[in-house]
Amino acid sequence: MDIRQLQYLVALARERHFTRAAEACSVTQPTLSGRLRQLEQELGVSIVKRGQRFEGFTPEGDRILKWAHAILEDQSSLIQDLAAMKGELSGRVVLGVIPSALPSISVLTQAVRRRFPGITFHILSQTSREILRNIDDFSIDAGVSYIDNEPVGHVRVAPLYKERYRLFMRDDHPLAQRETVSWGEAASHPLGLLTPNMQNRRIVDGVFESLNRKVEPEVESNSVISLVSHVRIHGLACIVPEHMLVVMGAADGVRAVPLVEPFVEHAIGLIVYDRDPPPPVLASLLDVAGEFELPAGLI
Repeated sequence: MDIRQLQYLVALARERHFTRAAEACSVTQPTLSGRLRQLEQELGVSIVKRGQRFEGFTPEGDRILKWAHAILEDQSSLIQDLAAMKGELSGRVVLGVIPSALPSISVLTQAVRRRFPGITFHILSQTSREILRNIDDFSIDAGVSYIDNEPVGHVRVAPLYKERYRLFMRDDHPLAQRETVSWGEAASHPLGLLTPNMQNRRIVDGVFESLNRKVEPEVESNSVISLVSHVRIHGLACIVPEHMLVVMGAADGVRAVPLVEPFVEHAIGLIVYDRDPPPPVLASLLDVAGEFELPAGLI
């Protein structure tokens, strides 16, 4: 068994297709298939369910895949550690981010790259549940998600900021000139909300339920940008996190009024797999997260 075989296995799990996995590894499809068969022979178990196309992994294959992720993570950590000893810390962080936090994630990545210019990012929009699942199977390196509303499991967390909520609307909306708007008042107007599979939506629904108000949104989307587009073009009011102002700024014709009664906030944090010690790149990410602040006026 060698590292390349494990890399081929992980690539196949990611691509779900033999040819694409081979292309991702810069080898031919027969080479990849042959090395995986060799791995099966060495371990004495079937790993891949074989048919005319890739059909998934056997139970033994799923177990081996988890070990493969862990071994490759250790290999990457070793390379990072040696580079750090030379003052050359570098690496690519695959970061899963809940949609409501995407507008502010550039503040974190900029802070990391300012201190560690050799670190780069691949950012994916994912739900909070997807982030936890993908951290557990090593599909991503870290996540940015809620850390105080639903269980996050056995992970290491670093708080980043508090998510608070505003009613975004055009300046011709009946509530646009208010200093604050109550959640009850917002429920009386047509609304756009994120989709029910998102924790942000479950938080919003929970607030309305606590007020005995049932809201049927006119528009649902898994994209905050899409909701804000409906504000500007269709005049719909939408409930989104206040840090959407990071990317909108002082948008002409749009107001973002704080929601009160009740005042609601939830902690957003960095989540990484609980390893001791953490890989050097992730340790650096945790260090920066410990000093993280959103720009003035957005907290």
